[in-house]
Amino acid sequence: MTALEIVQQYYTYFNDKNWQGMLSLVDPEIRHEPNQGDARIGIEQFTKFLEHMDESYEETLTDLVFFSEPTQTRVAAEFVVNGVYKKGEDGLPEARHQTYELPAGAFLEVKDGKITRVTTYYNLPLWIQRVS
Repeated sequence: MTALEIVQQYYTYFNDKNWQGMLSLVDPEIRHEPNQGDARIGIEQFTKFLEHMDESYEETLTDLVFFSEPTQTRVAAEFVVNGVYKKGEDGLPEARHQTYELPAGAFLEVKDGKITRVTTYYNLPLWIQRVS
């Protein structure tokens, strides 16, 4: 599979809630750079992140558009996050199963058939406004 196909499959697994499928596509030393906070390094930390997100949010991505560059090592994705805020987090509004739509994007690196980096961006103040 090309880098683009790997990333497309990764997001298909996301929408299918197939966390094991997602994990099968990432490198054991995955670098996850979230919108807020420190980077997570390694599949164990990334797995914990996925579990936490599954517990706190119900999300599906729509309007997915992918961009790749000539060396086929980096892929960008643009999408809309359609979600339900299920469980509150420290410093964020109370969760009452509010729904939200939020534009977002991600940058991914692929090496030797595995995703080695995922960097995600979205507008946190806009999300807070939508769930408040």
